Order: sequence, then structure tokens, then C-alpha cells
Amino acid sequence: MTNRDSVFFRNFILFSAFLAFLTVSLILISKSLHKNALADHRQQADRSEVLKNIQPVGVVNTDPNAVSVAPAADTAEAPFGGSTNGQEIYDNVCMACHTTGAGGSPTLVKAQWDSRIEQGKETLYKHAIEGYTGSAGLMPAKGGRMDLTDEQVKAAVDYIVSHVQ
Repeated sequence: MTNRDSVFFRNFILFSAFLAFLTVSLILISKSLHKNALADHRQQADRSEVLKNIQPVGVVNTDPNAVSVAPAADTAEAPFGGSTNGQEIYDNVCMACHTTGAGGSPTLVKAQWDSRIEQGKETLYKHAIEGYTGSAGLMPAKGGRMDLTDEQVKAAVDYIVSHVQ
């Protein structure tokens, strides 16, 4: 064996030993960090606040024989401070579709509302609250804002009707 071969083997062994040492060191460091992270996670204070923040607003009952659906505990108050100002609700919820005609929704043009108004306000309220799919388009229940109260939806409908008559 020549001097060059012995230098190569010595350098190869030293390099291999360095890589092995580095690998073992990284494994030990990662185990230590993982152990500390687990300890921090276990030491977390009360998680009830987090669970309260991620609680659903309502529950869906898929039982067809059920009579009623119980609201989720501690539900938030009605949006807009419970206001029944029809214009405020229209401007913040309804306007997006009823000014552009999105989804086939009627805009604030009298001719588009005449046949709907002829059905009566109770029908308009029902379609706005429960949702409606007709030949002209789709009205999602409460305009997609299930946090609105029925009174707030009715106020928005009254505002729309007063502007198209």
C-alpha cells in the first residue's frame, strides 16, 4: 500500500467518524428539543378557553324524526348589535347579490320584484329566512348569514320592498 492510499483511508475514516458524530449529536439534540416541546405542551394551562373559542355557533341535527334543534351553548349575540335597521342589514349582507344580480337574484328594479311582491310579504319572509331555489335563481337561507335573527331578515326584506314599490 502506498503513502497516498494510507492518507486516503485515514481521511476517509476521519470523515466517516465526523459524520457519525454529527448524526448522533443531531439525534440527541432533536430528542432533547422534542422532550422540551412535549413538556411545554403538557404544562399548558386550562384549555377550556381555546375550546370555547373554537366551539361551533350552532349544531346540525340530521335526525329526520327530531322535533327541534338545540342551539350551541353560549351562542353569540345577534349581529349588528341586534339592530333591525333594514338598510344597515341590506348594506352589509344583501347588497352583494341584490346590486349585482349574483345567483339570479333580483336587483332593486321594480319590474324584477313585482311578481315576488304579489306573493305577499309572508312568502318573501319565508324565502329569505329559509332559502329558496326558483327558476330565476337561488336565495340562500338568511342570505348565507345564519347568525341573523328572523326579525333582522324581515327588516331587510321590508327595506328592499319599500325601495322597489
